[in-house]
Amino acid sequence: MTALLLSFVFLMPFLAKMEAAQPAGCKIRITNKGLEKLKSETEKFVEEELCNISMPEMMGKEGRFQYTITDVKITELILAHADLKFIPDVGLLFDIQNSSISLSFHRQILYWFFYDTGNINASADGVNINTAVNLIRDYEGRLKINNITCNAKINRMRAKFSGTLGKVYDFVARFLTTGMRFYLNQRICPALNHAALVHVNSLLETIPVRTEVDNYIGIDYSLIEDPVMTDQSLDMHFRGMFFDLSHQNLTLANYAVDPVIREYDRMVYLALSEFFFDSGMFAYYTAGMFQMDIVDEKMPKDLEMLLRTTYFGTIMITNPALMDAPLALRLAVNSPPKTTIKTSGATVFMTAIVKVMILPPGQPAVQLSSMTMEAKFNAKVSMKGKRLAVHADLRRFKIFSNQSALESLALIPLQAPLKTMLQMSVVPLINNWTKRGVRIPLADGMDFVEEVVEYHNGFIVIGANLHFSKGLREMMVGGANATTTA
Repeated sequence: MTALLLSFVFLMPFLAKMEAAQPAGCKIRITNKGLEKLKSETEKFVEEELCNISMPEMMGKEGRFQYTITDVKITELILAHADLKFIPDVGLLFDIQNSSISLSFHRQILYWFFYDTGNINASADGVNINTAVNLIRDYEGRLKINNITCNAKINRMRAKFSGTLGKVYDFVARFLTTGMRFYLNQRICPALNHAALVHVNSLLETIPVRTEVDNYIGIDYSLIEDPVMTDQSLDMHFRGMFFDLSHQNLTLANYAVDPVIREYDRMVYLALSEFFFDSGMFAYYTAGMFQMDIVDEKMPKDLEMLLRTTYFGTIMITNPALMDAPLALRLAVNSPPKTTIKTSGATVFMTAIVKVMILPPGQPAVQLSSMTMEAKFNAKVSMKGKRLAVHADLRRFKIFSNQSALESLALIPLQAPLKTMLQMSVVPLINNWTKRGVRIPLADGMDFVEEVVEYHNGFIVIGANLHFSKGLREMMVGGANATTTA
């Protein structure tokens, strides 16, 4: 007994790890090509952040000279070399080398009894900024910047005076630029750190983690592990699971194939497993959405006539007075639909109980027959912007009686009209739910373009390029406003 307990204690960490490990329902890969697209937006953002740096008033005295410097403004960042790249197992690196900064500031100089005032244009040369950003999964499962390492250095500064005594004061420039260079070196990294930890994280908060899809179901896009960094890509593994809003703890276990992304040619890749789609079907099933009544104007006239003919004997035996009462078909899916993805495409298999009912006015409905319907749909996956949509087409259809094999033979004439009814009534209803699409975990202002869908055994991969509908700062301001509103 003691040995058994010791063995259990020894195995507990391994069992916990196995239980925690689960395949991802959704994966996103951003490649070096995607990072190159982001680079120009990052350069603009860094320039804007540096231009917003506030500098203190500078006062000093050198011999007979007294000076005051105010209204320091960075007007331009001129990049000689800038690079944005992945750091394996860490995050992102933004590197600026041998660049320059243009500045302007106002001077007030007193020399003996002479007083002079005017603007100074200055430049900082040999600007080197090295910023490394560490990306993690936070406690909510959201992508987040956890830490920043920043080094900034300005090698030299030059200042050119204007005004009547400009040439006389040129030699004072070295005193001013030394102090200015010191202050700039001290302020660049804090400005970039604040920008990343506050503004960029507010942008990342616009990526949905657990959100509603419609009035019935929601989706969980929480990261199941820290993002994986290589020198070629950033890989993010999401739970990718739908859930019933009214029964959020009732979820589907993930036994599907783990999706694999092997390509690096496009800017971004999205991989979705069979579990992603099955969990959506399961959520709609538990929400009670896969049931409907075909009655009155929804019932095709030729189908109603065929049903009356088929069940004429049953109606006469049950109650001849019901002969003119309205007929109805009651459809109820009896198990969650199942998705199968192969290289040839995606299909969805569904079974449902179809009850033929007669509805006498003012009386309870009377069941005439019960049959099982098996339907197989082709599912075409498409992507627009950052919304994933599925379009279903009925491929195969079969019905058989739940009461007797003999009745199953009698149902053969109903096969074609019931299939037509499904195509006219049920399939449009399903496509109406799915045409709006579900948002993928991508930040506001970023969209997929030029998408290509590839089907593999057990999962699909969508390769695409990225389009920025907003500038990076506009995206961040929008993220901050959304966070504040929430």
